[in-house]
Amino acid sequence: MKQFLREIPAIHILKADQRFVDFCKNYNINENEMTDLVQLEIDQLREELLNGEFKVATVPNKELFTVLVFQRLNDKLETYEPFYLRRVINGTGTILHTNLGRAKLSNLAMELVVQTAQNYSNLEYRIEEGNRGSRHDIIDEVIQRITGAEAAMVVNNNAAAVYLILRALAKDKEVIVSRGQLVEIGGSFRVSSIMEESGAKLVEIGTTNKTHLYDYENAINEETAMVLKVHTSNFKTVGFTASVDSEQLVALAKQHGDVIFYEDLGSGALYDFRQHGIGNEPVVSKVLEVGVDLVSFSGDKLLGGPQVGIIAGKKELIQKLKKHQLARVLRVDKMTLAALEGTLKAYENETATKDIPTVRDILASKQEVEQKAEKFINMLNEHCSSYSCQLLDEVSQIGGGTMPTEEIATKAVAIVSAHLSATVLADKLRLNKPAIISRMKADQVILDFRTITAEEIDIIVAALEKIEVK
Repeated sequence: MKQFLREIPAIHILKADQRFVDFCKNYNINENEMTDLVQLEIDQLREELLNGEFKVATVPNKELFTVLVFQRLNDKLETYEPFYLRRVINGTGTILHTNLGRAKLSNLAMELVVQTAQNYSNLEYRIEEGNRGSRHDIIDEVIQRITGAEAAMVVNNNAAAVYLILRALAKDKEVIVSRGQLVEIGGSFRVSSIMEESGAKLVEIGTTNKTHLYDYENAINEETAMVLKVHTSNFKTVGFTASVDSEQLVALAKQHGDVIFYEDLGSGALYDFRQHGIGNEPVVSKVLEVGVDLVSFSGDKLLGGPQVGIIAGKKELIQKLKKHQLARVLRVDKMTLAALEGTLKAYENETATKDIPTVRDILASKQEVEQKAEKFINMLNEHCSSYSCQLLDEVSQIGGGTMPTEEIATKAVAIVSAHLSATVLADKLRLNKPAIISRMKADQVILDFRTITAEEIDIIVAALEKIEVK
């Protein structure tokens, strides 16, 4: 087959073909990008010829290769996406799915992002005074009102918040942490490692399962800058355990004057899910009420906003953090601040249960989820004949390293195809535009409707209908 290499058409010949022009138009792809895709197909043909893998019934020629290139290209373009980051429909039931971007933003948050991105804004400008302002001012006051903190600031994630606090307030000094709280927060990032990088000196006390107040008391000395309590959001220790509550550690820190008590809350709930019997996440405002000097928490977990790390607490300490050189390194951009302000406004207006997708989806009743599942089954039965569906009692997870043992009763649909295996069907859904991510159970494709919106049902049915036709 090597002798037919010269029959592969040149790029400029293929670009002059009307099919090239049509593909650019129909798939909204620019000429340069389409040229690259054509080149990939030519390279693939050349490799098949050289390796003896190319099999056809007739003698290859330029016309045959041209038809083949455009056929292969057409097949690939049906699932091709010009952007790496694209929309996904989450049918897994995991609400804060880390791999799928965690929290979805509220409508107001998105409106503010678009408004801020499309126009100039008062990011660092005081309109009333007509002079330079600070981006810290944008969020500071609303966090104060919601949490009761004296002051607040925002950095790009909670790991950054932990690092800044340790670096700015405890560099070359000792920080006391219970061994049971030396957590790994994901991606092999560990509290102990972050502390080492910050220049603070880790002092481990207690044991994995038990730490007592006297362990903290015995560890405090003239080198102690801080007592750090890490809320174990992503795991739970049960059985023969003991820990020290925040009130006791606040009192202990006050006894020693300059010792700071800092609590890393991790997930950071502004809404009390415990009143619905869901989890045991402390509410930020309640933690600050007991006198904690500083808290930090994430924005894209239970709060339901963009990825940020929020620091709240005593004004004197926050001012030191804002003036530290790292504050500029770790600062967030205008669109993130807009998304966060829009998210926080729902808490301030007490509409979070309705307006914040994360909060709404966690609190959605089993009956609400079932209504969506039944609508899907009815629509699929109406449009397709090769699938059988079964309504299942299942459980959803919170995800995102939050409430790891918490399971929420939900309704899911098991889908079985008359022609395709569950694995093939799941793959075809995943390669749909937009991608539909499911889970597998007992050789069935499972879609959990807790994380599927009513508007997305039409898209899923259309995808299954398209798969059936093929």
